[in-house]
Amino acid sequence: MKKLLLTIGFFAAFATATQAQIIPKVQFGAKAGVNLSSLSNSTSTFSSDNRAGYLAGFWARFGAIGFNFQPELYITSKNVDINNSNVKIGSAKFTSIDVPLLFGGKVGAFGLGGRFYTGPLLSFAINKDRNFGTAVSSATSFDYKDSNFAWTLGAGIDIRKFSVDLRYEAGLTKQNYYDGSTNYKTRVSLFNLSLGYAFL
Repeated sequence: MKKLLLTIGFFAAFATATQAQIIPKVQFGAKAGVNLSSLSNSTSTFSSDNRAGYLAGFWARFGAIGFNFQPELYITSKNVDINNSNVKIGSAKFTSIDVPLLFGGKVGAFGLGGRFYTGPLLSFAINKDRNFGTAVSSATSFDYKDSNFAWTLGAGIDIRKFSVDLRYEAGLTKQNYYDGSTNYKTRVSLFNLSLGYAFL
């Protein structure tokens, strides 16, 4: 009798979890977090150090059959220190509106779940702040483009209405850094960690 009850309980739980994955679901929420930005293509003379930035905005999630589509819209600050021969010569701070379009899957039930996803990200710069020391050549510049693209890969955990996400954004758009004598092509990439809350 106990085995029968355990078997029935197992199949009931399995059916509930399966149904939760199959039924179409729409969610909306807000998120905020921190990021660490870096520049690629570091050399013996040109390199960068990570600096913390922030992000805050909104997300939506449309899911069914264990898969989901998650578009987001948030404002983010990307900060880096720029070095020449391992000596800091300046810093750069870029504020942008970012729009990730993420595709992925989800496992779990009863308010707990894990997600994994990937997809493109479009970024539109709204402020560019570059500061180089007085000892640096006046010709030194960091040309950050107005529109940028990246590819996102990440994972998240859902606990009822709360979610925690960790992701990596690999910059695809080449930026130009000029130190007064040499041009360097670099990309801005970052890790970000965020906390979200679902209104629906």
